[in-house]
Amino acid sequence: MTYTAPAGTCVGHVHLKVSDLDRSIAFYRDVLGFELQQKFGDSAAFLGAGGYHHHIGLNTWHSRGGPQPHARATGLYHSAFLYPDRKALGTAVRRVIEAGVPLDGAADHGVSEAVYLKDPDGNGVELYRDRPVEDWPRLPDGSLAMVSDPLDLRALIAEAE
Repeated sequence: MTYTAPAGTCVGHVHLKVSDLDRSIAFYRDVLGFELQQKFGDSAAFLGAGGYHHHIGLNTWHSRGGPQPHARATGLYHSAFLYPDRKALGTAVRRVIEAGVPLDGAADHGVSEAVYLKDPDGNGVELYRDRPVEDWPRLPDGSLAMVSDPLDLRALIAEAE
């Protein structure tokens, strides 16, 4: 019998090993806007949006001062943060650019619009918004037809608050 995770199941948080806790807190709090919910000395911190206990965990338990992983190493490809609408995504992307964080790419996936960057430890980060389900591109058999088309960043940022 095949098990299917129930509707409503989602990724609750990502927990990252970082080399410098304060630098990572500054990135996730000051650039991306997550709120620091709790900090455990200089070894761990938890940040969330909208008062949630945490969407992001950071720790230096085994990684303080450590090097960034090699680009061809296994591990996390990226964490993805879903914004509620295009305006909120545009605001987040504008803040990233204003903070001088380089973008690695941007794409229109048909189902979503996404912008890619790296955090201070080289971890991939995706900032995205989903389109309404009824607007998702589909094949004649009803399956998804996701794409990776260019995203108009200027138009996205123009919608920023």
